[in-house]
Amino acid sequence: MLVIALTGGIGSGKTSVSDQLGKLGAGIIDTDQLSRELTAPGSPILARIADAFGEEVLQTDGALDRARLREQVFQNPVARGRLEAILHPAIKTLMLERLASLATPYAVLVIPLLFETGQQNLADRVLVVDIPEHLQIERVAQRSGLAEAEIRRILASQVSRETRLAGADDVIDNSGDGAALESQVRRLHARYLRLSAP
Repeated sequence: MLVIALTGGIGSGKTSVSDQLGKLGAGIIDTDQLSRELTAPGSPILARIADAFGEEVLQTDGALDRARLREQVFQNPVARGRLEAILHPAIKTLMLERLASLATPYAVLVIPLLFETGQQNLADRVLVVDIPEHLQIERVAQRSGLAEAEIRRILASQVSRETRLAGADDVIDNSGDGAALESQVRRLHARYLRLSAP
């Protein structure tokens, strides 16, 4: 099966692209979704995170307090490495299990930190959703209400736009409107169907 790794910086529109590809018939595996599944209340992974970072990263209902955890790890590379050592192997294992069970013309692995985690080799092609940094900041602020300084800290923790583009086989420019995005997605879907044909 043809495997596409879809990535892009925060606020670039990865979910919009993967949702559209999914509607067109691609098999979508989103690592953010897998992360949420693995850290559900009562899960072994969540227990390990609470052991590593303290009970204060849990909400009163036992769910992960993502904002509090983000505060701890974004300021501290050592803490971030500890979190990644817990989460990333479990996410990768689950992703590969789901991939093996897909029966779609091609698969899309949505991996926001694709280059940061060195997982490009899991895919046949890398698709980057790209927008200029000022638009990322604008969209993330609108979507999540984060302050600009916080968004810039997140951007600084991700690989540069140039690095992503240099590693891309395919690029979607998401700086335009919804119609422009949709036509690019349809073109790529047609290309992926051709590439995945026996």
